[in-house]
Amino acid sequence: MKFRNILLLFLPALCWMSPVQAQELLEKKEAVAYTLTNNLGIAIAENNTEIAENNASILNSRFLPTVTGNAGANINRTSTEGQLANGDVRSADGVETTRYNASVDLNYTLFDGLGRLYNYRSLKEERNLTELQARETIENTVLQLFSVYYEVARLTENVGNLQQALDISKDRLERARYQFEYGQNTGLDVLNAEVDVNTDSINLINAVRILTNTKRDLNLIMNRELDTEFRVDTLVTFVPGLLMESMLNEAQQNNVLLLQAQSGERIGEYSIKGSRSGFLPTIGLFGSYGWNQSQNNSPLAFLLENTSVGLTGGVNLSWNLFDGGGTITRYKNSKINFENRELTRQQIELSVERDIRNAWETYKNALFIYEAQKKNVATTENNFNRTEERYKLGRATSLEFRQAQINLLQAILNKNQAKYTAKLAELAVLQVSGQLLNTDF
Repeated sequence: MKFRNILLLFLPALCWMSPVQAQELLEKKEAVAYTLTNNLGIAIAENNTEIAENNASILNSRFLPTVTGNAGANINRTSTEGQLANGDVRSADGVETTRYNASVDLNYTLFDGLGRLYNYRSLKEERNLTELQARETIENTVLQLFSVYYEVARLTENVGNLQQALDISKDRLERARYQFEYGQNTGLDVLNAEVDVNTDSINLINAVRILTNTKRDLNLIMNRELDTEFRVDTLVTFVPGLLMESMLNEAQQNNVLLLQAQSGERIGEYSIKGSRSGFLPTIGLFGSYGWNQSQNNSPLAFLLENTSVGLTGGVNLSWNLFDGGGTITRYKNSKINFENRELTRQQIELSVERDIRNAWETYKNALFIYEAQKKNVATTENNFNRTEERYKLGRATSLEFRQAQINLLQAILNKNQAKYTAKLAELAVLQVSGQLLNTDF
């Protein structure tokens, strides 16, 4: 294959590499800020929290009185006939009677068996539960963000490493051509070098494609233009001093799933107390200020026009002595639901302990693998440098040199994979322990 054709093969990758340094650096904190501000899932969770806040308001508690305005008018047209005391008979056709009324009515419940009190407390606890659900959404979204962010970082480093491998292969191809021209090797070495350049070019192009697609995934999470160009910070720092027992204690206090279960348990308790209100009476106040007017043009009427304005009020009591068993059924079911919530909370406690122990083991193993991979890189790099020297002196074959190059590249890629796997494992530990959002990224 002509050397200029080989250049055309990996030219797109080289074109991609040139503007990288000019791209805007997307810091980790900046990515989190973008996500918290713009992510659609988080926006929905915040709206649900606002709805729960409205529901927990005093305006939705039934503690406030109700005030109703009423007004009406009616007209009657009738024919009448009547006999007076002296025996005279009088009649009238088309007698018109008009009546007008208006009033302002007030009703207030003094006591309803404490049903509204526990309903109000339940609404407040539901608001707390909704806030915890929103926090869970935020935690999951942030973890998803960093899984993609670190994947972009890993692919970015891989692209750089593959570019270096391609540069080495290009130098080897150029050296093989010179040696062939001066009769120091055979054409087979040139062909092998060309194949290796093509292979490295394809690997680089594929890595660039995957990196570009992954960047779109990150832009999608942040809810910004999908083709927005950026580069990420490839520096990874681990949280020092993490201890499993400390993480277990933190999880008992801060794990969002466990907190939700505890909140649901309190809601179930309020439901039991609220259902008892059906066994007690309801006492209320009522009042009304009204105006009434009646006009009658009948010759038999004692009053042709009557107007009254007045204030009325009183106390009422109602007691549902038996409603067919509905209240008893609701009370029994609320107790069973509360027991289920208790069992769910106990189940989640065990699951959280299991998750934290599993996440911790994964994290420690990932750190060990990362340290081992760093040592492998140092070993393979030393081997590659020695093989390169021997190759330049003609003491190593091109196949030996290529194998040393592949070993070094694979060791570097494995180290990059281990580094970001360990970081994501650390974030998983922090999420289960409830400390993810308190971490300085």
